[in-house]
Amino acid sequence: MSHAQSGSNRARRKKILKLAKGYRGRAKSCITVAREKVEKGLRYAYRDRRAKKRTFRSLWIQRINAGAREHDMVYSQFMSGLIKAGVEIDRKILSDLAIHEPAIFKALVEQSKAALAKKAA
Repeated sequence: MSHAQSGSNRARRKKILKLAKGYRGRAKSCITVAREKVEKGLRYAYRDRRAKKRTFRSLWIQRINAGAREHDMVYSQFMSGLIKAGVEIDRKILSDLAIHEPAIFKALVEQSKAALAKKAA
């Protein structure tokens, strides 16, 4: 009985130490320290997977704004015009177009301006 139990304990410890590979000092070899460090690392990983999404969305918005301002428009007006024009392109793609396909982005800006002018009239 105790032999089977110690086997699972060993496996559990090995799993923690495997996750702690690359850590410094006792964090990679001492099970109690390693467990704390691994748990904290996993918490950071979970949190930062979500933070990464926010960071990228912010970056895309900055790029779209920069592209829109080159054509005498601000981000909020540009996005509002696209919605009114019925253009459904997400911010990631718009950001990419602003950088790599300026002609296509300019056409979208013109479409946005036209939709805003149409609604205002």
